[in-house]
Amino acid sequence: MFDAQVVLSPKSSSRGRLMEQYVCARITRMDDIDIGLFDYDRNNTLYFFILNADEQIYLRYGGRDSQSPDSYLNLESIELALRHGLELHKRHLAGDLPKTPRPKPMFARDFPLLVKRTFDQGNCVECHLIGDFQNQHRELDGTLDKMTHLYRSPDLKTIGIFLDVPKGLVVKEVRGAAQEAGMRPGDRITAFQGTPVWTFGDLQYYYDKLPRNATSMKMTVDRAGQAAELTFTLPVRWWLTDVRWRQSTVDPRAYFDSRPLTDAEKKQRGLPGDSFASEVTRVDPFAQMMKSHALQVGDIIVAVDGVGRDEVANTAELFIRLRKKAGDDVTLDVLRGTDRIKMPLKTFRMSFRK
Repeated sequence: MFDAQVVLSPKSSSRGRLMEQYVCARITRMDDIDIGLFDYDRNNTLYFFILNADEQIYLRYGGRDSQSPDSYLNLESIELALRHGLELHKRHLAGDLPKTPRPKPMFARDFPLLVKRTFDQGNCVECHLIGDFQNQHRELDGTLDKMTHLYRSPDLKTIGIFLDVPKGLVVKEVRGAAQEAGMRPGDRITAFQGTPVWTFGDLQYYYDKLPRNATSMKMTVDRAGQAAELTFTLPVRWWLTDVRWRQSTVDPRAYFDSRPLTDAEKKQRGLPGDSFASEVTRVDPFAQMMKSHALQVGDIIVAVDGVGRDEVANTAELFIRLRKKAGDDVTLDVLRGTDRIKMPLKTFRMSFRK
């Protein structure tokens, strides 16, 4: 819907007049696209690049959160992006825009499993397939880092940044880490870790590149015409999002939801304060149908395969997702009432939409 609204912008409209100054191309197959250059979170439904004839990317437009594919897609903000693109091109022509190094070329044909599934069968090479098969290859060669490769596109709202979406990178509301960093409503974000950003797509792309063990970061904002650099202290698990909508092959599906116990709840049950003990809050009907586990709402999971602590995971659910492979069988230690029981759980490997 959004892409049609953009493409069909009336020529007499301000957006239409801006678009007439561009050469527009719509890519529907990724067979011969340099995915090393055109890099982004492949689970985005729609994504735009503004670039010049030398394939220097000026900016990105797109991005999403786990709630909706179009949370940050807006006709007013894309008009701002189009204006920024033209301004950056003028700077390029004047020699005032530094040239960015081109990444190492990479193509869909570089991934044998993807080739087998698409090229060899005459099927379309779709964006989401590239992302999924990249992760499958990483899993096979031992380079898969789930915090980085599964938990893509961290949500800015987790650190308290709520944007005024039609206005691009203008901040509407601040909470938590953003408030502590000194960010204010009305600030316009202009750089992330020193790199200029023009759109939410830019900001989310560079935020996603932040190492997951980072404890701080910097943003620059324009505040009433003055630049201010803000230092954020990142909360624990700042990168954590709901990844279920991604339907990733490498994500071990356990089919239950849980919440971490509070320190007081752990103490009451005689559990270590640094354990990932967690209470089951929901059991997916799929688990009941497939008899993959016998968890009930209210159960307390205190260990997985005898392990009850982890330097990252704060719930058994997250521990399974990070430390186990899709399809693994595990044994849970579960508190149910006054009983402590051993319970088998089978994870599932998603049959990704292919």
